[in-house]
Amino acid sequence: MASVVIQHADVIVTMDGARRELRDAGMIIRDGVIEAVAPTNELPTVLDARIVDMRGRIILPGLVNTHHHLYQTLTRAVPAAQDATLFNWLKTLYPIWARLTPEAVYISALTGMAELLLSGCTTVSDHLYLFPNGSKLEDEIRAAQEIGIRIHASRGSMSLGESKGGLPPDSVVETDDAILKDTERLIQAFHDPKPGAMVRIVVAPCSPFSVTPDLMRESSKLARAHGVTMHTHLAETIDEENFCLQKFGHRPVDYMETLGWTGPDVWYAHAVHVNDAEIGLMARAGCGAAHCPSSNMRLASGIAPVKKYRAAGVKVGLGVDGSASNDGSHLLGEARQAMLLARVMGDPAGLTAREALEIATIGGAKVLGRDDIGSLEKGKRADLFAIDLNRLDYAGAAVHDPVAAVIFCAPQNADWVMVEGKWIVKEGELQTVELGPVMEKHNAIAKELVS
Repeated sequence: MASVVIQHADVIVTMDGARRELRDAGMIIRDGVIEAVAPTNELPTVLDARIVDMRGRIILPGLVNTHHHLYQTLTRAVPAAQDATLFNWLKTLYPIWARLTPEAVYISALTGMAELLLSGCTTVSDHLYLFPNGSKLEDEIRAAQEIGIRIHASRGSMSLGESKGGLPPDSVVETDDAILKDTERLIQAFHDPKPGAMVRIVVAPCSPFSVTPDLMRESSKLARAHGVTMHTHLAETIDEENFCLQKFGHRPVDYMETLGWTGPDVWYAHAVHVNDAEIGLMARAGCGAAHCPSSNMRLASGIAPVKKYRAAGVKVGLGVDGSASNDGSHLLGEARQAMLLARVMGDPAGLTAREALEIATIGGAKVLGRDDIGSLEKGKRADLFAIDLNRLDYAGAAVHDPVAAVIFCAPQNADWVMVEGKWIVKEGELQTVELGPVMEKHNAIAKELVS
């Protein structure tokens, strides 16, 4: 791979340890790895390099999405589920999702990943937890490999159906043995533990109300035997809290501790309804949280205590969450939403613009257990995006504070996106997949699925 030299960016937001923001800056990238980040006039000369002039643009680390359900792009804005809390929303959509096919999983993944890339996201952790009609996790892995995004593919699962006191219908659950066997198969076939890995597998039983305690325990043993990370939904709603108290005799976080589901290799989606003692437990254990503000607002679930998490030392990343509980996959927009939501209860400094960018980049990388992405510095993988500051939406803002502008102003699409040293988006156009046919097929599947 030829070297790439980026020059004259108005600002490079490094998110390194010192949180440097470099003016008139550039980078040297070779074989997918960053060799140097510095003011343009301090970069060494590189022979036979491709020179990219980023004058007028701001460059940021590629955004990291720590929680998503890509298949749900097919059921966005379904009328029957527009005004529901989580449990009613799920009960409405489970029968529709039971009709998913391998093609539906693949096409929906391409659609959601295209949205993410165009929003500046270069790494996605997706949680696929039902596999009807022959669907497999590799259907979305194939989509990720074709479009060029990094993926932490979570082998989700549901084993506690309605007949056994769970929420999902029996038609979409699997047996514990089948789940564990397939999860181990996927780890052996796809998981790459090396730096720069484009595919990693995550062990991810769905939620306390859809899996058995035995599956949770056996899943943690399997994950740790293979050195992979663990993920689940937790403490999303009061309904879930009541379910855990009534069925297991514990609040959700305490329940996780009894199952071996705490540690630096574990992160929870949502983690809204937690008390100070549970925040302390998560911090001591090294657990992470995927903050999903739009979804939590959409389903009236509540507001995660992000400021308390950060003060306690809990790792916090950002999640778009389900494309049918957010109805979009714009991760930069989600960072803005996180900043605004943190201020709703009267704290104007609940989350600053730079803190929102931090949880969307280096914060997310830490949640996923990665030290090779999330910042722009020597030795890290070359994942980044650039936005043209000379646009109507930033008029006035970019001359005052271009870094804050990308969060305070209306969310914009990225003009350039690089993953592992390769340009996936150029001048606002996706380079790897033709979107017209994908959208046409996606809409046809969505219509058939719901009707």
